[in-house]
Amino acid sequence: MARPADTPRHIVAVAVTDGAPIFELAVPCEVFGIDRADIVDPWYELRLCAAEPGPLRTSAGLGIPTPYGLDNLVEADTVVVAACPRAVQLAPPPELVTAVRKAHELGRRIVSICSGAYVLAAAGLLSDRRATTHWMNAADFAFRFPEVDLDPTALYVEDGSILTSAGTGAAIDLCLHLVRQDHGAAVANEVARRMVVPPHREGGQTQYAKLPVRPRTGGGEGLAPVLQWARERLHEPLTVAGLAAVAHMSERTFARRFRDALGTTPLQWILQERVRLAQELLETTDEPVESVARRTGFGTAPNLRHHFRRLTSVSPQTYRQVFRSRSMPPGALRESTMGVTAGT
Repeated sequence: MARPADTPRHIVAVAVTDGAPIFELAVPCEVFGIDRADIVDPWYELRLCAAEPGPLRTSAGLGIPTPYGLDNLVEADTVVVAACPRAVQLAPPPELVTAVRKAHELGRRIVSICSGAYVLAAAGLLSDRRATTHWMNAADFAFRFPEVDLDPTALYVEDGSILTSAGTGAAIDLCLHLVRQDHGAAVANEVARRMVVPPHREGGQTQYAKLPVRPRTGGGEGLAPVLQWARERLHEPLTVAGLAAVAHMSERTFARRFRDALGTTPLQWILQERVRLAQELLETTDEPVESVARRTGFGTAPNLRHHFRRLTSVSPQTYRQVFRSRSMPPGALRESTMGVTAGT
């Protein structure tokens, strides 16, 4: 796919902050920084731009050479704001915010990876736009930037010339999407083959995120015995009336207290718990889908597939293919993850 010799390189500038998570920073370097002129000539030109005074290091302590500055960032064709540490999320360098805003005004393509979305939001670029970030940051991000139409389920979101991604592996998805956008599917597929990754992943973050299990407000502690009782009987028929009887409440009172404490209905909670158990069985056993369906209370494989895809956006088979090679102790998926990270 040779191009005329005078074709200018597409410049991808990455804004680098001190303490940046190493993987999210490495992905654009891998995709755009390695000369792949044998696929497309010319390939991209990558520029690492210091977003704050140096020396800059990754979260692992590795030094990052940044021969370019924010003026170079503004001049690039594509501006990438990589994931950033919590301090930068809370107070992005004003010079970086100004540079990103100016680049947008000049018509540059603006991209954020994981928590880099905080910088774009601080620059006002995500107001009334659809965007995403790492699912562990979603609640915090939504609280800080209510004007953003946040989609915490997407691997990446494209809204005009602004693109945002979820964390870690989603950086690969987004960068390959940019290559596909610039050079077509065949080129993006070849880059993916060389990286030994899928050119496009099915589904969204929900197949990796842990479903919410902790009470939304205080007062959920009183429901703990009935919740545990239900978890031990997910393979059996469960009804609101049955749960209310175990809790020694009327159905109406139980349903109201349940929603107040957990922010969902009893039947929706049961569905989530059954899907969570199905995730665990798909990861840690070789049981066929039919057996998983029976053990989780879905009864039949089609019923399991329907609800599993609706809650996780992928099929049970796809989920098992993604996670089966990983060794995970039983019950690990039931642990709730709390807190906010920069780039998990």
